[in-house]
Amino acid sequence: MYTTLQPAHSIFAYIVLTVLFLASLNAIMGIVSKKRFTDKDLRISLFAMILAHMQLLIGFILYFISPLGSSSLGQMKDSALRLTSLEHPLINIIGLVLITIGWSKHKKEESDNGKFKKIAVFYTLGFLLILSRIPWTNWFN
Repeated sequence: MYTTLQPAHSIFAYIVLTVLFLASLNAIMGIVSKKRFTDKDLRISLFAMILAHMQLLIGFILYFISPLGSSSLGQMKDSALRLTSLEHPLINIIGLVLITIGWSKHKKEESDNGKFKKIAVFYTLGFLLILSRIPWTNWFN
């Protein structure tokens, strides 16, 4: 199962990062152009959040079946093990929490500009946190 999920988690990450980037960019462009918040904008943001949550579920399963997951928590002196067993999951969960907060807060906003601002700020912060803890060396080996 690990040999199937690990590549799927890595490949799906490209999709999630792309959609998160597009949702953040769409929100920033909505602020700059002062356009209306339409159904298309809602769907882009919702789709990004759903994909990020799906990636988290795959990551949770992978964490508990992986030889680099929870079983290596006692080896914090090794930076590669620390990244995969602690930093990557923790920071990505925080990033996803920010994205979810952005989604929740945008629904309470009355103005179109306010909706775009909430999504732009929270989705971009979440996206940057996720980017910061990706084990890039695993992607290129």
